[in-house]
Amino acid sequence: MNRAVARISYEIIERNKGTENLCVIGILSRGVPIGRRISDKLSELEQTIVPFGSLDITPYRDDSRTDVCDEKTDIPFDINAKNVVLVDDVIFTGRSSRAAIDALIKRGRPCSIQLAVLVDRGHRELPIRPDYVGKNLPTSHSEEVQVFVKELDDIDSVIIK
Repeated sequence: MNRAVARISYEIIERNKGTENLCVIGILSRGVPIGRRISDKLSELEQTIVPFGSLDITPYRDDSRTDVCDEKTDIPFDINAKNVVLVDDVIFTGRSSRAAIDALIKRGRPCSIQLAVLVDRGHRELPIRPDYVGKNLPTSHSEEVQVFVKELDDIDSVIIK
């Protein structure tokens, strides 16, 4: 997992020609610690602070219609005209990524939105492709990919069930 975070961080720096005007936003729940690690690695490599926030996509999902808006989003900076790197643990159908893009657009107008994922398991239902991938894990529809992170689970692990 550490190697994947480092590789993604280097790719982000290369594509964006540094970290100027860049911010990282993790999608709740496991995208947040992974995003924090990427933000910290970017800051370490470029000797600057890369802003970090967390995004709750629950109200924007197309598989649940709740009127309750107890959002847990914490983005303590302006995303307008920023290059935003959205971070999630696993991309599967692409629906969570679409919800995250909707949630971001509601908060402002970024210069660009890039997507980084720890695991790409395939089976897209929407035309969404991550810009940065830690590991491609081809799976069947019946399999499940679980990501565990030390910050939440006391262990770093990826399991296919």
